Amino acid sequence: MTEITESDVRAALAGIEDADRGADIVSLGMVSGITIQDGQVQAILEAPPNRAPALEPLRAAAERAIAGLPGVVGASVVLTAHRQADAPPSAGRKAPPRAGRGPGATPGARAAVPGVGAIVAVASGKGGVGKSTVAVNLALALARLGSRVGILDADVYGPSMPRMLGVSGRPTSSDGKVMTPLENHGVTCMSIGFLVDEDRPTIWRGPMVTGALDQMLRQVAWGEIDILIVDMPPGTGDAQLSMAQTVPLAGAVIVSTPQDIALLDARKGLNMFRQVEIPVFGIVENMSYFLCPHCGERSEIFGHGGARAEAEKLGVDFLGEVPLDIAIRETSDGGTPIVASDPDSPHADAFRRIAERVRDAVAAGAEAAAGPRILVR
Repeated sequence: MTEITESDVRAALAGIEDADRGADIVSLGMVSGITIQDGQVQAILEAPPNRAPALEPLRAAAERAIAGLPGVVGASVVLTAHRQADAPPSAGRKAPPRAGRGPGATPGARAAVPGVGAIVAVASGKGGVGKSTVAVNLALALARLGSRVGILDADVYGPSMPRMLGVSGRPTSSDGKVMTPLENHGVTCMSIGFLVDEDRPTIWRGPMVTGALDQMLRQVAWGEIDILIVDMPPGTGDAQLSMAQTVPLAGAVIVSTPQDIALLDARKGLNMFRQVEIPVFGIVENMSYFLCPHCGERSEIFGHGGARAEAEKLGVDFLGEVPLDIAIRETSDGGTPIVASDPDSPHADAFRRIAERVRDAVAAGAEAAAGPRILVR
């Protein structure tokens, strides 16, 4: 079989011209994210959102060009609409309203996602606190409680859900517009990790990330699911704020470790959601303590109880604590998170109790949004 290279792909795409701009899509810098594996070629075609609907023929032409190369057994080109940075308002003209429900919000900016009941963000103020581990086990625990669950891996720069769920492959699309998410352990998942090589860094500007996240959320055939867990990027940057302002989140779960520096950053993440009027369901204390597997002695390596105290101080619920344990780490790294691999373990039970509280918070929010019921006797 002829071995295909990235240079071959770019050479083929250089023959595709964007007539409106008078140049080929490669020289215009529209092509990125080329990955090649076992004859399967994936590429990303970047475009500003105002042109994206008209560029479907260009995307299809690029896909055909790749498919026609010797050695290619399958080709997929994804059209990613990214927003250009807002131009500063001219003198005497007001800046455009911002999306969201905070000051200056545009009503209805958080459009619903067809088939998705409630969207819950799992967030942290900083990286390294085990947010993704909590997110995947929370999703699996909700599924075991009877909910239909999906996961959106919104951490574009460090997608971890493909590995944690033990899923590999590429999303398919029957019409070239809507992608079918992959599935394992009873939950469906969409991640940029399915579209780019695991070792390849995602070097995108903020608006491009925002566009990619919007596409992974709204151009995916989620089916009918009760709860979509969004594994948010760590921190409170542009991507996080944009997700909070434009996605119809039912609420957020904040993950922290017990030490003061992590709680300081968790407080910033919590306040970001409050600023855009997203309910915060509560705080999870991850790596709360360590039980020695040999002697059973308990060690509070990062301290203990800090998240509970912070939750009380900030007026939100404390959702539960998860120990620091090698089994949780190994099962997540191995693609069979603890809730799936050992559902009767104390660790899985900790995630189940957190999932019950999140499920109840989602139900309470939906009931409050529906308003009071009038009973006629």
